[in-house]
Amino acid sequence: MKASVIVSLFLVFIVFLTTSLTYGQDIRDKSGIKTGTVDKDGAIRDQSGIKTGSFDEKNNIRDKSGIKTGEIDDDGTIRDKSGIKIGSIDDDGVVRDKSGIKLGEIEDNGTVRDKSGMKIGTAEGVDKQRAAVLFFFK
Repeated sequence: MKASVIVSLFLVFIVFLTTSLTYGQDIRDKSGIKTGTVDKDGAIRDQSGIKTGSFDEKNNIRDKSGIKTGEIDDDGTIRDKSGIKIGSIDDDGVVRDKSGIKLGEIEDNGTVRDKSGMKIGTAEGVDKQRAAVLFFFK
């Protein structure tokens, strides 16, 4: 009996680990409804699982066809496909437009807030820079 319980727990752990590594992190709206996912490989998917874009290993932002539509610099500057600054995210999670005006904030736990402090969604486990693009610079 003990061996079957141990095997069952091990199988549950393997399924959980496989699911976590494969599917990535959910993006949710303010009501907690799933609106998309960012996979571990950087693929951006809508709520139906259809790929709508991606982030590559150099933090380039790409559309579903793989065409570069923007980039995130190491300092948090967010640029469009022409390299023009459209915004930024500070080290503390504050998201700003190209003029430096605060648009919102991404907390360490993944909660995303607008400039008034109202919760607009969550991106738990998603890099803050990538979450800023998804919520404020689509």
